[in-house]
Amino acid sequence: MYRKIERNAPCWCGSGKKYKACHQAFDEKIIRFERMGHIVPDRKLIKTPQDIEGIKRSAVINIAVLDEVGDKIRAGMSTQEIDDIVMSVTQKMGGIPADLGYEGFPKSVCTSINNEVCHGIPSEKIILKDGDIINVDCSTILNGYFSDSSRMFCIGNVDPEWKKLVDVTKECVEIGFKNVKPWTFLGDMGNAVHEHALAHGYSIVREIGGHGCGNAFHEDPFVSYVSKPGTEMLMVPGMVFTIEPMVNMGTDRITVDEENGWTIYTADGKPSAQWEIEVLVTETGAEILSY
Repeated sequence: MYRKIERNAPCWCGSGKKYKACHQAFDEKIIRFERMGHIVPDRKLIKTPQDIEGIKRSAVINIAVLDEVGDKIRAGMSTQEIDDIVMSVTQKMGGIPADLGYEGFPKSVCTSINNEVCHGIPSEKIILKDGDIINVDCSTILNGYFSDSSRMFCIGNVDPEWKKLVDVTKECVEIGFKNVKPWTFLGDMGNAVHEHALAHGYSIVREIGGHGCGNAFHEDPFVSYVSKPGTEMLMVPGMVFTIEPMVNMGTDRITVDEENGWTIYTADGKPSAQWEIEVLVTETGAEILSY
């Protein structure tokens, strides 16, 4: 997989340094894992310092958008009003909503309520009610760099069991982040997330997970949260991906809206929750880029 580079040639990362003084030892370590049969990242998945700065600038907008939604969201507002906030703030700050037009998606943000697992489509006809829980999933492009995160919001007086689902899902993301460690595996992180959800009697959606992000909206790897320790891709410094488990109160089975082709529901009609952060693997652990 790894093309051989002469020791004195310029490093593939664009640093301007000779390969032997930059990424040679790094590549050799990855190759050792590959020879043991592990899945390892392509060089294209390793972000350069320039890439990371670009993603961080995009994330400033992404976070500001969700902050604004958090300030304004309330019972009685339509999910289209949320979409309007996302578009307005993103454009004022010089960005582009990544969701809009992505594979035909018609809106600037995903708004998923109660038993909607993900990809809820904003509409003037969908009005938030007291007791609802909603995930607002926002993705941003700035100068070709992508950021992606989501938050849950509890509207008014939410059933305590639903509020617990929201809180435990956030805990799952926090546990996932603590288990992002260089030279370990995505399966280690995913398993820690899954075990926490299971301990509270919840399930995690299998078919949809996290993803690489930064130079494109969706990059490799697929990030599962029902994985086993020691499996999935090796995490190495410079990788950027999302942690976004979709945690269901009931079954992990899902259905797709046949009319719009986008919105995913829990098969049993019970509520689902999701938080999402975008993280960078560092030399010593991980850094949250967008949240």
